[in-house]
Amino acid sequence: MPILVAPEQTPLKVARLSMDEKSKKRLASLGLVVDSELSVISSGKEGVVLLLKGTRLALDRDIASRIFVRVL
Repeated sequence: MPILVAPEQTPLKVARLSMDEKSKKRLASLGLVVDSELSVISSGKEGVVLLLKGTRLALDRDIASRIFVRVL
């Protein structure tokens, strides 16, 4: 499921990143790669705020729509 519709405060695992290599490398530098564990803190019209490795990460709607997750 896209991270935009994932339940908040639920442990998730990144299943797939559907974007260009440049964007994948940028997210990888922030610690967001396939098989990363994270949770959605909040989701709204502008995008999502994630909790990833103890750090909050805000992503806009365009990037977030390309991240697919599964519930742990």
